[in-house]
Amino acid sequence: MTKAEIVAEIASKTNIEKVAVQQTVESFMDAIKKAMADGENVYLRGFGSFVVKQRAEKTGRNISKNTTIIIPAHNIPSFKPAKVFVSEVKNKVK
Repeated sequence: MTKAEIVAEIASKTNIEKVAVQQTVESFMDAIKKAMADGENVYLRGFGSFVVKQRAEKTGRNISKNTTIIIPAHNIPSFKPAKVFVSEVKNKVK
């Protein structure tokens, strides 16, 4: 499902114009991205958590040049679905 499909579905279910729904969805995603860029986690009960994970510095290898490189420590976004979400997807049989 694409963002456009999500916007179309929300618009049809709520009878709100697609433009307004599009702006809302964009604002929602921007708020999550900004919070995570600032190092904050985002918790949506019943859906899941957007969590910032810290990766430690590590040594890697460039196999084409046969050299060792240092991969610096960095943050990475992650999503952990809620138990309700997981069980709903798991129990859905086609």
